[in-house]
Amino acid sequence: MVANALKARPVNANTKPYKGMGMEGSLAKWYAKSTGNLMKDFQADARRVAALLTPGASVLEVAPGPGYFAIELAKLGDYSVTGLDISHTFVEIAQKNAAEAGVRVEFRHGSASDMPFDGAQFDFIFCRAAFKNFSEPVRALQEMQRVLKPGGRALIVDLRHDASPKEIDQAVSQMRLGIFSRIFTRLTFRFMLLKRAYTKQSFEQLLAQTKFRSTRIDEASIGMDIWLEK
Repeated sequence: MVANALKARPVNANTKPYKGMGMEGSLAKWYAKSTGNLMKDFQADARRVAALLTPGASVLEVAPGPGYFAIELAKLGDYSVTGLDISHTFVEIAQKNAAEAGVRVEFRHGSASDMPFDGAQFDFIFCRAAFKNFSEPVRALQEMQRVLKPGGRALIVDLRHDASPKEIDQAVSQMRLGIFSRIFTRLTFRFMLLKRAYTKQSFEQLLAQTKFRSTRIDEASIGMDIWLEK
């Protein structure tokens, strides 16, 4: 019973017991190809964020991976869009994708817990499906707060630790993956990503250590929308 309880408990430490490392090489290329099947989701996220922006707004995507969201957002309006990723391979892939799409997005290499930006630089920050992997989650939140302009907002979209196996299987089935990728993705969710993810309560504990003026967590499907305002 004790072992099972420990296994089910989400990680909520300020520093996780592993060093943040980005996907590189062939693994990053496989991920880019697989998530390309989710383009409708990236487009929907881009439209949702664009509805909150004014012309000329500066937007930072933290951990953009192949850059799909940032590129789709750049297509929708006159925004200054930047992506920051810890993976050198993803930065290269995202830069290539942006050039092929004919949009201007600046993709930079760097860590979410030590961003290479001046304070009060961005109107909006977006982070999708990556926060659970950050090794210094509180520091990453503090950095988001630092680089946001006063009144700026952030949206973190990520997995819930307490998502059920049935909910995970349904979500993976909707990704339109090949047989191998579908099996691999289900195993990754169950044996790695869920262990790294947060419950609403554990994320609230992280937020309590930041200086955001307003926070809200909405649970939906297998994930959470975490809304932050400076």
